[in-house]
Amino acid sequence: MASIEMRDVAGKKAGSHELPAEIFESKVSVPLMHQVVVAGLAGIRAGTHSTKTRGEVRGGGRKPWRQKGTGRSRQGSIRSPQWVGGGVAHGPSSRDHTQKINKKMRRGALRSALTDALQSGKLAVVDELDWDEPKTKQAVGVLDSLELAGRILLVLPVPTESGAVEKSFRNLPNVKIAYAGGLGTYDVLLADRVLFTGAAIDRLIRTPKGSAPETATETAKETVDDTPKKATSTSKKATPKKAPAKSEAVAE
Repeated sequence: MASIEMRDVAGKKAGSHELPAEIFESKVSVPLMHQVVVAGLAGIRAGTHSTKTRGEVRGGGRKPWRQKGTGRSRQGSIRSPQWVGGGVAHGPSSRDHTQKINKKMRRGALRSALTDALQSGKLAVVDELDWDEPKTKQAVGVLDSLELAGRILLVLPVPTESGAVEKSFRNLPNVKIAYAGGLGTYDVLLADRVLFTGAAIDRLIRTPKGSAPETATETAKETVDDTPKKATSTSKKATPKKAPAKSEAVAE
């Protein structure tokens, strides 16, 4: 089991924190992380892009001129794609861009991202962040003491009661706040430095298999089939199924 040095808000060493091997020492799968990130970005697309075909634009109900004898090319409608104001051929239409990603893939991608963050040295741990009132100057002092620069991902265990920590860091344009229960692969990969609190790592360990579903901003949405299933027509009324005998094997 690996361990990482833990510091306080002043930048002084405050001990070490053990990191579970099943989360921070897993196999780094680049194709899996890529697939999850692409699905997450596709899930937040609006999908409202749309164009009109020649059957949807207004006008063009009659043939503009006769088929032969004019010396011009034959035309059937002034709303064909080659006409100004006509329909668009093979244009985009409104659709859903979501891609299905199961929980096992999400968890594996997050473990790969956290393992890569540890191996690349962009992981940092602070013992505790607990302030009475929000102060952005104090948040900047913490980042300077820990020598963190670039895009920073701050991972907290849960939302604080007063919200002082979140309000202190959210004014900084290079800092993004996430919570251990909804940590996403895209956020970890995008950040230059990932700052965990000690309680956030403990919370991450308690999460089943060290992961949770992706958030709405990073993240891939699972495709839900809302179409009702067709009922099979039967001449006999449905009868309740009998319980299998003890000697019969019941399929799970």
